[in-house]
Amino acid sequence: MADLFMYISLFLIWLMLFYHMFLMQGGYLHFLHYKKSEKEWQQNKIPFPKVSVLIPAHNEEVVIGKTLDAMCQLQYPTNLLEIIVINDNSNDRTGEIVESYAKRFPYISVIHTKPPYGGKGKSGALNIGFGQSTGEVICVYDADNTPEPDAIYWLVMGLQNDPKAGAIVGKFRVINANKNLLTRLINVETITFQWLAQAGRWFWFKMSTIPGTNFAIRRSILEELGGWDQKALSEDTELSFRVYNLGYYIRFFPSAITWEQEPENLKVWWRQRTRWARGNIYVIGKFLFQFFKLKNKKVGVDLLYFLFTYLLFFGGVLLSHAIFIVNLFVDLKLSIGIVSYALLIMGFLLFVTEELLALSMEKRQLTLKNFLVVVFMYFTYSQMWICLVVYASFLELKRILFKQEVTWYKTKRFQQEDLIRKDRSA
Repeated sequence: MADLFMYISLFLIWLMLFYHMFLMQGGYLHFLHYKKSEKEWQQNKIPFPKVSVLIPAHNEEVVIGKTLDAMCQLQYPTNLLEIIVINDNSNDRTGEIVESYAKRFPYISVIHTKPPYGGKGKSGALNIGFGQSTGEVICVYDADNTPEPDAIYWLVMGLQNDPKAGAIVGKFRVINANKNLLTRLINVETITFQWLAQAGRWFWFKMSTIPGTNFAIRRSILEELGGWDQKALSEDTELSFRVYNLGYYIRFFPSAITWEQEPENLKVWWRQRTRWARGNIYVIGKFLFQFFKLKNKKVGVDLLYFLFTYLLFFGGVLLSHAIFIVNLFVDLKLSIGIVSYALLIMGFLLFVTEELLALSMEKRQLTLKNFLVVVFMYFTYSQMWICLVVYASFLELKRILFKQEVTWYKTKRFQQEDLIRKDRSA
């Protein structure tokens, strides 16, 4: 019986590893070709649409000033741009800071919300901002984001030149990557996610996931969908599935770059990632049980990916770890024995190869220090994710059984020194 469980766990692990190899190949091919789209789009003289940039902000006084400074540097006609900050029930100086910008820049405005309508989380704030926006294209940025000056330009160019795209998502990079070991680990994770999960899925399946920031979506689509789902902790993933179901695809275009702050301690990381995991588990359950009612069955490709990532793959890893630990104390008489160790070693080497390939696609990221971070990551950071997914699954099950209301956790921000971004992506 132990052998059977070990075979099952190894099969699940290796199936995911091979799929990641497939995605990484697609990501690399997209990396080689996406610049061609830049040249083609720039030759097309298509009129610029009006753009509304929504920035939900709850107690963001530490970062909101730098975010608005970046917004003021956007290379987009200001007469076609409105930046709406939703000051969502803040009790710090967020509203005061935004008001000072609104007085100086006519295209910046602020909406102040209070209970019972405000303070319900990011989805609620976005819906309020969307209701008062007027742009044909809606862009979303988190309050800690500092987009590159041409970010909005490339997002809009993507929608204007690709009528089948319901949304365009850009690339995000970690502005505090060198702060400490945790932020270095997150930086490697972020880069890999961009080129494997986003670019790879786009290249092979014409699918990518709307992130929580640095994306543009057509106003007509949001109106048809009724805005954001306020019950979803991962409102971005949930919105992605509904966009797919309308028959559109979501395009990944890495020329649109934003810089964002990541957690600088484990407590903040754990709470943020737990929210993400719970949100994605909610999305899996929501669309899995109504799969046969969906108009666009292609949604199943991404649904299977999330199902496999959060349940089957992590379940397989957890099972193999459990068998390995038990076998240290009790002889389970595993016939697979040495073969299992060989497969686990090969899996480790494959993991390292995938991470290093992703790093090679970013300027100055493929370094000896990052190589050591990747090796360390496999034995620590990746294993922490297993514990986190188990914990998140427990919380979601508890919420369903006891019909608990979803509560929002806003990621804590950290004061950042002025950083010169010399490592701007290729």
